Amino acid sequence: MLPSPSGAFRSLYVRNFRLFAFGQVLSAAGTWMMVVAQDWSVLSLTDNSPTALGLVTALQFTPVLLLALYGGRLADRHDKRTLLIAANLVCGVLAALLAPLMLTGALRLWHLYLFALGLGTASAVEIPTRMSFVREMVGPELLPNASALSAAYFNIARVAGPAVGGLLVGRFGTGPVVLLNAVSYLATVVALRMMRPAELHRGPPGAARARVVDGLRYTMSRPDLLYPLALVAAVGLLGFNFQLTLPLVAKTVFHTSAASFGLLTTALAAGSLLAALVTTSRTTRPSGRLVTGSALAFGVAETAAGWAPTYLSEMLLLAVTGFTTLYFAQAANHRIQLGADPAFSGRVLAIYALILQGTTPLGALLVGWLTAHWGARSGLYAGGIGSLAAAALVMLLDRPRTAGAELSAVGSGPAHVADAADAVDGATSVDGARFADATDAADVTTTADAVPEPAGGPDPARS
Repeated sequence: MLPSPSGAFRSLYVRNFRLFAFGQVLSAAGTWMMVVAQDWSVLSLTDNSPTALGLVTALQFTPVLLLALYGGRLADRHDKRTLLIAANLVCGVLAALLAPLMLTGALRLWHLYLFALGLGTASAVEIPTRMSFVREMVGPELLPNASALSAAYFNIARVAGPAVGGLLVGRFGTGPVVLLNAVSYLATVVALRMMRPAELHRGPPGAARARVVDGLRYTMSRPDLLYPLALVAAVGLLGFNFQLTLPLVAKTVFHTSAASFGLLTTALAAGSLLAALVTTSRTTRPSGRLVTGSALAFGVAETAAGWAPTYLSEMLLLAVTGFTTLYFAQAANHRIQLGADPAFSGRVLAIYALILQGTTPLGALLVGWLTAHWGARSGLYAGGIGSLAAAALVMLLDRPRTAGAELSAVGSGPAHVADAADAVDGATSVDGARFADATDAADVTTTADAVPEPAGGPDPARS
């Protein structure tokens, strides 16, 4: 029986998204299994060299930094479904070429370097395209729910994939696991091929001359997009460094085993999964205040996790931190996606992905230096207090803009309130309807009749 369109899983009522979600669950789990096999192979070939492991990670990550904006441009110019099929086929072929080298014992370190570089290049196109394609599958009304469900299945794969991958590597070796990952990409390809293109919520055809610089200019002209992007940059730089801080806290603060460290990671993931399920109830564009407030809550939670006196309290506070981590990320993502003009969606979401993924490794250098000099807890303190400061600054900067809209709406009817809010948020158009923030005074979205973009604004036209 299909879920009710009014329930928490209402996006799964849409056939195209249901197919996509099923394919993504299998593919994401396969990817996390492959990460275990890849890292294990690097350490086995290099006598546990952290430098080699770091280089593989950098080669897989750098193309996303360099090419994500171009990937967003491709998403805005071309058919997103076709791009996703091509990107997943490339990833599958790369894994299929790597698996025989592992199975036959011919694997060399430079093979893994090339594989990581190729996978990162494909990801630079796949990530912004996938993020903006969610909107095409479900439309703007179901976008928050679909995005939350996407985060839910990603976190399920993040928990289950490494666990299953570790068991399979121990039993069968790395080759079969990588081969299984190659096959898992076919799940997404088959799902995309089975979709009904006529049921996609496509906007006007992408402009043939759509440029990256136009996406940057459009984003810079929209304060309601800039503020959440700035918060994502600050929180990502300082706060999202758990892959560095958690092992240090487990080993140097609580002196636990690897299994106990795994429980800390599981607690963080469990909180994130709960937040993903909670945000499935969202139906409107989040207000700026909700985004800022969730960043403040994250800062408080991570600061408290840095203070936790016992292992059990650390687990509990990390679960809360995981909840606020994903809740903030989802609120920022939804505000950006539902606020961006569909014609710029791919490029705007490429900026979002670039900031989210680019600031974290840069922040790891800073947090790594802090923990080396001031102990493991300082990394959590820096992330929490830094996020609090960034959220407080955005709150101060955003106040005059919101207050001005409130004053202009005083004494006016509801229609004027919506118009004032539209002026505040850059008069965003979504499927011919207005998403107005009602001066951000309430966490609701007021829908008003579509009107032309203001003179001098971007032409009407994510991830």
